Amino acid sequence: MVNYFDMERPDFSPSDSLQLIESMISKAQNRFSENGHLYLLWGWVIAFCSTASFILVYFFKSYSWLNFVWALTLPTALYQAVYLARHKKKERVKTYTDEINNYVWLVFVIMGFLTGIVIAWSGHRELFNPVILILYGMPTFLSGVIMRFVPLRAGAVCCWGLALLSLLLPSEFSFLMLALAVVTAWIVPGYLLRVRFKNQN
Repeated sequence: MVNYFDMERPDFSPSDSLQLIESMISKAQNRFSENGHLYLLWGWVIAFCSTASFILVYFFKSYSWLNFVWALTLPTALYQAVYLARHKKKERVKTYTDEINNYVWLVFVIMGFLTGIVIAWSGHRELFNPVILILYGMPTFLSGVIMRFVPLRAGAVCCWGLALLSLLLPSEFSFLMLALAVVTAWIVPGYLLRVRFKNQN
């Protein structure tokens, strides 16, 4: 392994430099992978809300309770903010990889919010879940690329496939597609990230 302080050596070759960079990226990726906690948190919350929404709409024809079901995401978002704030205090170094991934998810939140407004304004609310499924795939796939974690990329592809499938089914079934999407894109990768984290530590 290359010593970081050897960079000033006269014989420090380009191959040594590449090895050093690769080692630093590897360390950043290992630390960044964390334990999959937020993937599991949001995965289970969204899976619950989606399944409950399907039951309410399909079996009881009730749409009035959907807002109450999805209100569960508000305390979840608050918990995430507190969790990230505490986690940030413990960070010794913030890597470029961390920063990129944070912006990826920030863009996803903004796009999801704007999409909701546009679809509600257009009156085609039945398209909301399929479009959200498409959006889910974007940050999930990019996070998988950043962390070099194949299950996230595979989960993103599942999101895109389920988005197309939901267009062929009655609109209420899009809630089931949403639940299945977070299982494949967030819950399963979240548990796999947790295993990798434990093995690394």
